[in-house]
Amino acid sequence: MSDKVYRLGCDIGGTFTDFVLLNDETGEIKIHKCLTTPQDPSDAVEEGVVALSGKEQGFVKKLDEVIHGTTLVINAIIERKGARTGLITTKGFRDTLELGREIRYAPYDIFSEYPVPLIPRPLRLEVDERIRSDGTVLKSLDTEEAKKVVHELMDQGVTSIAVCLLNSYENPVHEFMLKDIILKEAPDMSLSISYEVLPQIKEYERTSTTATNAYVKPLTGTYLAKLTQRLETLGSTGKLFIMLASGGITSAETAAQFPVRVIESGPTAAVIAGQYYGKMFNIKDIFCFDMGGTTAKSCLIQKGVAGVVPTFEVGRVQRFMKGSGLTIQVPVVDLMEIGAGGGSIAKVSRMGTLQVGPESSGAAPGPICYARGGTGPGVTDSDLVLGYLDENFFLGGEMKLDKEAAIRGIEEQIAKPLGVSLTQAAWGIHDLINETMAAAAKTHIAEKGGNPKIVTVAAFGGAGPVHAYGLTRKLGAPKLLIPPIAGVGSALGFFTAPRAFDLVRSHKASLAEADFAEIEKIFQELEAEGDRTIQKAGKAEESIFERSLDMRFVGQGSETNIAIPEGDFARIKREDIRSKFDEVYKNLYGRTYPESEIEFINFRVRASLPERILQLHKIEKKEGISLQDTIKGQRSAYSPIAQDYIPYTVYDRYKLFPGAAFEGPAIIEERESTIVVGEDTSIAVDEYGFVWIDMKKEE
Repeated sequence: MSDKVYRLGCDIGGTFTDFVLLNDETGEIKIHKCLTTPQDPSDAVEEGVVALSGKEQGFVKKLDEVIHGTTLVINAIIERKGARTGLITTKGFRDTLELGREIRYAPYDIFSEYPVPLIPRPLRLEVDERIRSDGTVLKSLDTEEAKKVVHELMDQGVTSIAVCLLNSYENPVHEFMLKDIILKEAPDMSLSISYEVLPQIKEYERTSTTATNAYVKPLTGTYLAKLTQRLETLGSTGKLFIMLASGGITSAETAAQFPVRVIESGPTAAVIAGQYYGKMFNIKDIFCFDMGGTTAKSCLIQKGVAGVVPTFEVGRVQRFMKGSGLTIQVPVVDLMEIGAGGGSIAKVSRMGTLQVGPESSGAAPGPICYARGGTGPGVTDSDLVLGYLDENFFLGGEMKLDKEAAIRGIEEQIAKPLGVSLTQAAWGIHDLINETMAAAAKTHIAEKGGNPKIVTVAAFGGAGPVHAYGLTRKLGAPKLLIPPIAGVGSALGFFTAPRAFDLVRSHKASLAEADFAEIEKIFQELEAEGDRTIQKAGKAEESIFERSLDMRFVGQGSETNIAIPEGDFARIKREDIRSKFDEVYKNLYGRTYPESEIEFINFRVRASLPERILQLHKIEKKEGISLQDTIKGQRSAYSPIAQDYIPYTVYDRYKLFPGAAFEGPAIIEERESTIVVGEDTSIAVDEYGFVWIDMKKEE
């Protein structure tokens, strides 16, 4: 029997780095939270592991897995801190990154801005080759010209190269020739070719995704190698896994090869945890709300499943405006950024109105109350002034907050310029961010065909439980759920994620004329590639495969995804495929067109290993304990209903027992987060320690 009984989840956010240590034998959980170290994120990882060693002696040598989520990739793109990258493309396609889809996100705004490509034009070079859309070679690649282009990029000091040739998803022969040339001429060069990163139709999306992968690949590879080394130095021999944006986890080797897949890995884990809890309690519609120190993200889980979309945008010029960012075509959980975080800075705009974010004080220096040099009043400062946070119990008392400095900051920079009281200014900051999030959340839910008045809101993140009540109230949702250790919800969510990898390949063929035996061969190749990828996890379990098709009416520009059953595709009847497509299309758009011809575009496979189930332990009620024993005292905090400070009863979450029930107003404290609910609520605790909050309907 193996003595590798521990799994460690580590989530690096913009402000805090969260740790959850799970003993698979006993189900016992230990947690830790520390400030992120932006200059080198692995510093915070080492600091956290050392701190956890003080709580659980000798666990490092018994680690089976370290599961890691990081904002490193997305931050490198937003902050433009990636490698100096070159692009080699087909003659005539040098400007694809600028041209994009030639769609204006704000068609009537003549001053609208667009994101600057990650690769500047002088570093985008062409080769005179051409492959037709059916994969036949129209003009062969000249190897001498290719060598010249490679050396020209080397002379310009690039350290990473992206290769994306026209129609290479059908025939990658020229991309592989370029790969061989680059490996021979520049063996130390970081390299990304589109056929390996994204063998999928749509030239702009494929080029943008491959360029992004190349841009962050050296940084990610260096970071993961350093992190692996630091864990080994600490005594760990466990396997390092990385959370993917699609909701699965993969090996560090695969993540280093395809870092573009790691975008949004942290917030994704909270959604996967929400999905797990939804199945656990048989809740069909959950609105996951994850608010940390820097941003707030959300996802609507419908019928127990979090949606996965094929396209994602990074670094939007207009934060909430679709089409204003860099397009990344990788499978990603359907997250939406709905607001700012605890460190987001409030200020008075040029129009004389209150504005919160998007600027954030991050981990360094942090909000004013952190007393680390921050000068701009933030959301956390307002929460402290309103009485929602205890300055002596932040992070369980490990970090003392400076309330007086927060008061001065809000008073001088917000209250006086606006001509309002300190209380109005602090409440304005808190309420404005809730209003912003509620408006975005309603839009997100409506776009998915959901109803905010029937969803259960599940809150995660250090700031999530503080703001969840206000958000739930504005949505009109009936119930709010706060899971155990919600403040490190993403790190816990890693344990609920499957070891999985998504693959796609494009091959355009009409349903009437497609060779189903050839399609079966494509699926088998994808499954073999997927099996090789996930088996890098070092497990002997048999891989599981899920197949799906992207199809469309001939002439359409967008595809509809349909799942197909296991088994030989060559034996599937064409009429069954047609019937399935019409059914899905009609459910999505209200009607279908039986007389119109349809075609295959993309073939998808999700390869996964059997899930390691997270067993949550039930909490026990100690003999003789009563609800009175769980009360820490009372604290004066602001009530939006009373529009004044009123006494809130403060509860110790660690003492709450199964069946405990009470009315609001209440503040429930734990080390990593604080739950704040008003007087229009009823609160109950279940056998697993989940806090269920029922919102009373207004009379």
